[in-house]
Amino acid sequence: MLTSEERNRYRRHLQLPEIGEAGQLRLKNARVLVVGAGGLGCPILQYLAAAGVGTLGIADADKVEISNLQRQILYGPGDLGHFKAEVASRAVRNINPLVRTEVHTCRVTLGNVREVVDTYDVVVDGSDNFPTRYLLNDACVTFNKPLISGAIYKFEGQVSVFNYQGGPTYRCLFPQPPSAKEAPNCDATGVLGVLPGLVGTAQAAETLKVLLGIGEVLSGRLWVLDVLSFQTRVMKFARRPEQAAINLRTADPTDYADLCGVGINAISAADLQQQLESEHAPFLLDVREPHEFTAGHLPGATLLPLGSLEKGVASIPRHHPVVVYCRSGRRSTQAIERLQTEFGFANLLNLDGGIEAWDLLSVQENVN
Repeated sequence: MLTSEERNRYRRHLQLPEIGEAGQLRLKNARVLVVGAGGLGCPILQYLAAAGVGTLGIADADKVEISNLQRQILYGPGDLGHFKAEVASRAVRNINPLVRTEVHTCRVTLGNVREVVDTYDVVVDGSDNFPTRYLLNDACVTFNKPLISGAIYKFEGQVSVFNYQGGPTYRCLFPQPPSAKEAPNCDATGVLGVLPGLVGTAQAAETLKVLLGIGEVLSGRLWVLDVLSFQTRVMKFARRPEQAAINLRTADPTDYADLCGVGINAISAADLQQQLESEHAPFLLDVREPHEFTAGHLPGATLLPLGSLEKGVASIPRHHPVVVYCRSGRRSTQAIERLQTEFGFANLLNLDGGIEAWDLLSVQENVN
């Protein structure tokens, strides 16, 4: 039974015959995992909390940085440097103290995805990279859980529901992961601030429909929004049995290479600082975009954007340690994978946490 407080809080839901008290109890007893507490995750968490979803899992390894504030509306200047998952959890409890949160301050990887996903009823993907999307899809197929997926790029967003009641999976729509060269990157291209709010809200709506068993769920359909024209379209796609059968046991692990760090050596900001002060300082390779480099870079670093690696390969030393870095470590991981597999480099180190970790180290030293 709902308490009197719950009846008052969710009165507008209870007035809907499609929900009523039975539906609200289903929401109260539901467990939903939201992967990514960024642009998409913020509105997803807000609306699912307000709707009364009983338990919300929040998985995100990133910390709040100032460039997030343009679109990630759960955070403010006072949250800079704090884990998004922890800040989002506090914000959710402020929205609705009746909702329980479970915080996972980690990146979902092949090593932990089974443990993280298994205990939830529904998974909502608010991530921003293809390896995570394929990993979550394969985990949801393995554990037979619906996956509510959203993606954004510049001015366009899309939403679909995968693995729902025998419907198509993410691999039915996108059978092959794109290469690092083909994959779009919001760090480099940007995104309109309101777009993730629109797309994330749509994901929250689909999540509630799945939990309540109402309406026509976006299974086998891809909803696409272009905010510049504000036109939407829905594209249908079919289940492909050979793709729908792929799960964590049968998938190619290289699909998650970016998450596993296969063959990639890392260096911490503190260790790099010590090496830069030594006689044998490493070569620094910045793979961000020119405007990011201009805004601030490591002393003596050479700029070679990820999209232009081939053009500058000759400028990278092969017999001297090279530390590759970007904003957070994601693009530098992609760069190292390409340089190692396509050009045979064996002297590369990834700056763990990117220039964000370097800046945080400098702040800590100034405080001390």
